[in-house]
Amino acid sequence: MRALVVYESLWGNTASIAQAIADELRSSMEVEVVDTDAAPTSADGYDLVLVGGPTHAFSMTRPSTRATAVAQHGAPMSPGRGIREWLDGLAQAPRGTRAVTFDTRVDRPRLPGSAARAAKQELRSLGFDIAAKQESFRVHDYGGPLVDGEVERARDWARGIARAVLAA
Repeated sequence: MRALVVYESLWGNTASIAQAIADELRSSMEVEVVDTDAAPTSADGYDLVLVGGPTHAFSMTRPSTRATAVAQHGAPMSPGRGIREWLDGLAQAPRGTRAVTFDTRVDRPRLPGSAARAAKQELRSLGFDIAAKQESFRVHDYGGPLVDGEVERARDWARGIARAVLAA
C-alpha cells in the first residue's frame, strides 16, 4: 500500500503533525510526504491520500489569509499554493483511492470551522473514498507551538487510520 501525505504549513506546526503521521504510517506502508508546493496533481499510484493544513478564517487558507499571517502575525513561510489551490488543481481520484484530512487550529479561543472538514468535502467531490473522520490538532496562538501531546495524538490517530484502511 502507498500513501501520500500532503500538507500546508506556515509556522511548521502542520508540517510536524504531517511528519508524525507519516512516520507512524511507515510501519505498515510506503509513504511520501510533500508540502503543497511540491505535491503531485494526481493521486495515481497511491492507495491513501492524507491532506492537512491550518484553519484560517474558519476554513482552508486563501492567498489573502496567508499574506495576513505573514504580515500581521510573523509567519516565517507562506506556500505559493495552499491546500485549497492544490485541491482545485487535483485530478479526479482513481477508483478506490481513500483519503483522510487533518488540520491545525488555535486551542483558545475555540472557533468554529475547520480546514480539514472543507478539504474532506473537496476530496469527496473529486471521487475519493473518505476513510475516516477528519481530525484537528491544536496549537497555542497563531504560531504555536503545538499543544503538549498533539504529536503523540497524531501518531495514535495515524495508527488507527492504518488499521482501518488495511482491514478494509
